[in-house]
Amino acid sequence: MPSRRLSPGVTRETTGYGKGCDCENTSVRRMSPDVPLLNDYKQDFFLKRLPQTILGGPRLRLGYWAPPYIYVNQIILFLMPWVLGGIGTLLYQLNVLKDYYTAALSGGLMLVAALVIQFTSVKAKTKSVTVERILTTDILAEEDEHEFTSCAGAETIKFLIPGKKYVANTVFHSVLAGLLCGLGTWYLLPSRITLLYGCAGGTAPLFIFGWITLCIGEYSLIVNTPIETATFQTQDTYEITPLMRPLYIFFFVSVDLAHRLIKDTPALQHTNQILHILFVFLPFLWALGTLPPPDALFLWAVEQVLEFGLGGSSMSTHLRLLVMFIISAGTAVASYFIPSTVGVVLFMTGLGFLLSLNLSDVSFVFKHSMSRNRAGREAQTSCRASARRFPWQEFLQHVTVLALALLEASLLHHFVGFSQTSKSSSQAIVGCILVMLLIALWILREIQSIYILGIFRNPFYPKDVRSVTVFLGKQAKLLKVGVVRRILLTLVSPFALIAFLSLDDSLQRLHSVSVSIGFTRAFRMVWQNTENAVLETAIVSAVHLLISSTDFWWNRNLNTGMRLLLVGIIRDRLIQFISKLQFAMTVLLASWMEKKQHRTTTAALCTLNVIFFPFVLVIIAFSTLLSSPLLPLFTLPVFLVGFPRPTQSWPGAVGTAACVCADTVYYEQMVPRLTAILQAAMAAGSFGLLLPGSHYLGRFQDRLIWIMILECGYTYCCINVKGLELQETSCHTAEARRVDELFESAFEQECPKVCSLNEHFGNVLTPCTVLPVKLYSDARIVLSGIIDSHENLKSFKGDLIKVLVFILVQYCSERPSKQENVHKTESKGETSPVVLPPLNTSPRPNSPEDTDSIKSQTFDDWSDDIFDDEPTVKKGKNWLKDFPGTTLPIPGSVDSQRVADIPTGTISEHNLYKAVLLGYPAIDRGREQSTAYIPLSEFSSPHSHLVSLPEEWRPTCMPSSKMKEMSSLFPEDWYQFVLSQLECFHSEAVASAALEEIAKDKVLKDFYVHTVMTCYFGLLGIDDVAPTAGHILRVYSGVLPWSTALDWLTVKPELFQLALKAFRYTVKLMVDKASLGPIEDFKELKDFLEEYENDWYIGLVSDEKWKEAVLQEKPCLFSLGYDPNMGVYTGRVLTLQEVLIQVGKLNAEAVRGQWANLSWELLYATNDDEERYSIQAHPLLLRNLTVQAAEPPLGYPIYSSEPLSVRWCWSPL
Repeated sequence: MPSRRLSPGVTRETTGYGKGCDCENTSVRRMSPDVPLLNDYKQDFFLKRLPQTILGGPRLRLGYWAPPYIYVNQIILFLMPWVLGGIGTLLYQLNVLKDYYTAALSGGLMLVAALVIQFTSVKAKTKSVTVERILTTDILAEEDEHEFTSCAGAETIKFLIPGKKYVANTVFHSVLAGLLCGLGTWYLLPSRITLLYGCAGGTAPLFIFGWITLCIGEYSLIVNTPIETATFQTQDTYEITPLMRPLYIFFFVSVDLAHRLIKDTPALQHTNQILHILFVFLPFLWALGTLPPPDALFLWAVEQVLEFGLGGSSMSTHLRLLVMFIISAGTAVASYFIPSTVGVVLFMTGLGFLLSLNLSDVSFVFKHSMSRNRAGREAQTSCRASARRFPWQEFLQHVTVLALALLEASLLHHFVGFSQTSKSSSQAIVGCILVMLLIALWILREIQSIYILGIFRNPFYPKDVRSVTVFLGKQAKLLKVGVVRRILLTLVSPFALIAFLSLDDSLQRLHSVSVSIGFTRAFRMVWQNTENAVLETAIVSAVHLLISSTDFWWNRNLNTGMRLLLVGIIRDRLIQFISKLQFAMTVLLASWMEKKQHRTTTAALCTLNVIFFPFVLVIIAFSTLLSSPLLPLFTLPVFLVGFPRPTQSWPGAVGTAACVCADTVYYEQMVPRLTAILQAAMAAGSFGLLLPGSHYLGRFQDRLIWIMILECGYTYCCINVKGLELQETSCHTAEARRVDELFESAFEQECPKVCSLNEHFGNVLTPCTVLPVKLYSDARIVLSGIIDSHENLKSFKGDLIKVLVFILVQYCSERPSKQENVHKTESKGETSPVVLPPLNTSPRPNSPEDTDSIKSQTFDDWSDDIFDDEPTVKKGKNWLKDFPGTTLPIPGSVDSQRVADIPTGTISEHNLYKAVLLGYPAIDRGREQSTAYIPLSEFSSPHSHLVSLPEEWRPTCMPSSKMKEMSSLFPEDWYQFVLSQLECFHSEAVASAALEEIAKDKVLKDFYVHTVMTCYFGLLGIDDVAPTAGHILRVYSGVLPWSTALDWLTVKPELFQLALKAFRYTVKLMVDKASLGPIEDFKELKDFLEEYENDWYIGLVSDEKWKEAVLQEKPCLFSLGYDPNMGVYTGRVLTLQEVLIQVGKLNAEAVRGQWANLSWELLYATNDDEERYSIQAHPLLLRNLTVQAAEPPLGYPIYSSEPLSVRWCWSPL
């Protein structure tokens, strides 16, 4: 039968931040020109912190009154290194000491002074000082104020010298301070400066300002470490920040020492001269946050060397980065010592291929082989299980490619002559082939996305992609082209590149550092980043063809490997420069053209940017040279050079933190399917050139996903997927609406012009492609008029009884203990004696306290609004919480308790016959109740026990008069129909007769009548009145009205779950009947209920089972709710179906720049105001979405995946 479930397109209100949103909830607050960048308190805090950062730690602006000796002591501690170094300098200038003795003397004095300072701080911490609290009206400033008692008091010392957390750092930093002072004194000797420049004119300024720089470094190391503007870690656990400034001073001194040892080197002398001048500007670079902290510097340097010096890629984790760097560096060193040229070529080719593969896959192969070698049956079983998951096809393809590459490299290098590169040489011919391959790959890549070069609309892309089926049909041709591109990129291009490199004559000159480094990188790039390798090799080949003169420095001084390395660096920096320039222009133009971004300073800032545009270009170029983010201060057109940092921009591993909420589960369900779809899209080229650090934004319905590429290699890349919040905040809504408009103009035009221009070219988001992904479509429906209809509520009662019958019969027939005895029952004609439930008895509660709790809470929840139709679910008691460890099951997967078949002879008389009489009015507690003994009754059919109810479910709590009155409501014809449709017999021959006998069993029917009607009373109450809409919502939510039937029902958790599930099914049935029409016969009703059981989860969004159903990909989910703002009953329907995700590529430098500003603004300026300027909606920069996508705690994505490997094979099969 075709499904008659509520169609996702019927009476639906799709929620989203784009079109169709409620104006009141999503109205965008117009930004005022007077919105402060920092609030008043933060401004004062920032003005106190900035001088401290510039001076290296002295707090000369406290914001409250302090004794003069506080400032005097700080000045003395600040100038102390200069005084101690000045003693040595004076003795040197008087020719009393040699320069190295001068350095040793100054360093020794500074070491003693540093130890005294540190141990004074330690002693002050051990003293207990009574501090009188200062009364102030400024609550926010109380934590910063101190009470000073004397010049050398403990409180004064603790304020001036906070000290170190670890004893080891106390000693280590003191030794480092002595070494720094000694070398700094040597570095700034006046005679040395005069000798370096050949004149004494600049000696005095360099000496004075140089010692100020040195004092700043010493103060931050041993006295008080300031908060740095260049902050990478949110917490300095191991006290790395104090080492930042001394580290750079040591670098400058090391160059001077190298110049002293290696004389007559003009390049080193010029470098030393430049660095001496730059040394005096170090405080400004520290204050501006241009120089990175040690941890960020280390990771950035390793990443740059790995990528450009060794041909690798950025890694998804810091551990992988370090491991890959060590292995890659070892490869370059090992190639230097291999004596044979053929051996070098084979070694570089093989290691380049292996290192370009995913490390996790290689480790999996290792673990797989190790598990096979271990003895033991359990290990073998585990090995076989792993083998089923092992990608053998991909493994064999990689082995084949590696073997062919090694064979090609060895043959070409060994048998082909090595002549100088010329137009007729073999290498030149291969170079021409690579140029043609480059053009083909570029064309095939560009036609896979909606825009060519991000500007012109692609005429080959499907015109309208609103329908999934239509889009898939039109995309079939593009996928075929994508297969061709995949083969060219993963098979043809690598072998052509290996041929070009193997034919190079530079490989004949072994034991050269430049050859080892250059060709190690070149052979690695063949596999690690094939498309960039083709581009670089084509450029080098073209330059060879155009410039054939051997006297040109390009041909004379550089081998092919170093040329490729130089071209690779230029290519990367050029792309960065263009992206940064585009980002800067977007910020500048948006601040002028967007009215909502106007501030009182906008005109002045734009004018200054135009006047000093060459200076802005210098800042952009310097940022590009360092590969650091271009930082727009407060996202205004005020550009600074952010400190260099790794590609990920954050210190921690991705995917370890997220702001988890109820909507997180939808992203968890989506990500595995999204990853599978990304394989084909990335392989075809729909995402453009895949580079680590690239960012993509996906939009579908009311959800946004953020995709970041962490690592790239041969036929794989690692990504991180983040899910952004679904809450309808005004800023989020404004930017999401702009994203919708951008994608609509690109993908949803019915008749677009051929090669039309991108209307949103200035935006940081450029549409790429559309991905069909199977995920949940979310629909909100208004049920007012359905759930509160008198006719629907009247028919609800009869439907509830029918659904209860269906649920209980199905459950009892599928109980495991019953099914185990089906064959025995078919061969034996035994009947089971059972107990007839008494009509006028009631079981005693387990404890008086439990009963009192149930009665008191439920009466309080229901007594005040029993006649009111307004729902008050949040006040009521949820009976589901009374059963620890039990939750509502997913429809179709009810967990049943095993009920053993107990022989009649083993049943005790007391348990079988004794019952407690129902007392109306209540009987005094403690008095023994009279008991009624009911005679045994037997089923008339030997098969009835297959569908009989468990013994403990046979109710004894309802009055006989009420039960007789309500028994007439029991649908006997429906009961017999349900029994006739059972499939609990393995033999069809006896099934028909057995089911007929079961249907005629009056004892069995009476059991079902009593149980069903008792559950009915427990759900709807003892009064036979039509339920209200509010009553239905309360019971649907698990808040039931008190009754004796409820007391009996709540002590049976499994039956309670089944009854509540039946109630929820009935609610869904009422909605479907109102939407799709009345049910014609029992067959259709049974189809509906079976569909609910198999394909639906009907419950509450807050249930854990709801999340489990989403992750298990239940086809449909339904929930009932109430909107107090609108005053309407609502329903939520989730349908698992193919949904088109529109994906666009973000300007990576715009993302890095905004994240750099976010890090500075929150970690240094502590500007966490929720209404701050830099988090407001920006339609061009997508500022609010970018802030959300940052790593917690600075950002707040509701979902963040661990690094996901997206693999694709070169074979289209």
